[in-house]
Amino acid sequence: MRIHGFCFGPFSENTYLVYDETRECIIIDAGCSRKDEEQLLKEFIEANFLKPVRLINTHAHIDHILGNAFVYHEYKLLPEMHPFELDNFNMGETVSAMYGIPYKPGPAPKNFLKESGEIHFGNTRLEILFTPGHSAGSLSFYHSKENILISGDVLFQGSIGRTDLPGGNFETLATTIKTVLYKLPEHTKVYSGHGEPTSIGEEKYTNPFVRE
Repeated sequence: MRIHGFCFGPFSENTYLVYDETRECIIIDAGCSRKDEEQLLKEFIEANFLKPVRLINTHAHIDHILGNAFVYHEYKLLPEMHPFELDNFNMGETVSAMYGIPYKPGPAPKNFLKESGEIHFGNTRLEILFTPGHSAGSLSFYHSKENILISGDVLFQGSIGRTDLPGGNFETLATTIKTVLYKLPEHTKVYSGHGEPTSIGEEKYTNPFVRE
């Protein structure tokens, strides 16, 4: 399994392409909000002969869905997310206007992800982890064979997701991190929704907001 990250949009959001030897790929949190960013994503897909088969949202805050319409236009992929994220998704136009960010809403999801199970593409299986606290329906995705976690805005290098946005709750987030993420192997590499990668061990013992 391979991961390629892009830093997109006014919030410096991380969009990930995850793919394997079959060349099938999933797009996680399409945050591309400008023509040059859309072109960058498209060029990487074409240059590596990738076939996008799923559009996944860890959650539906505006910075993580800015590129959903572009992905639908190019690859006819509807977003997949937890149903608790529909309120955030439907607030996209209101929130984008509040921040003064251009936003073209993409189609609403039809298939929803559950609080457990797996995401399948190519020869790859990602375990779904229910990780609420930053938002009500935040999901993370774990590849146990290679110990890789895509955490959305739950856990960052030296920080955690905001809890002052709709659906956020600090106690819920702290419990999620301690009982779900910190139970993963300490050498698990964490790809977050913003910032540089980190590891479970590093955050478990040094994160100033939630540590053991």
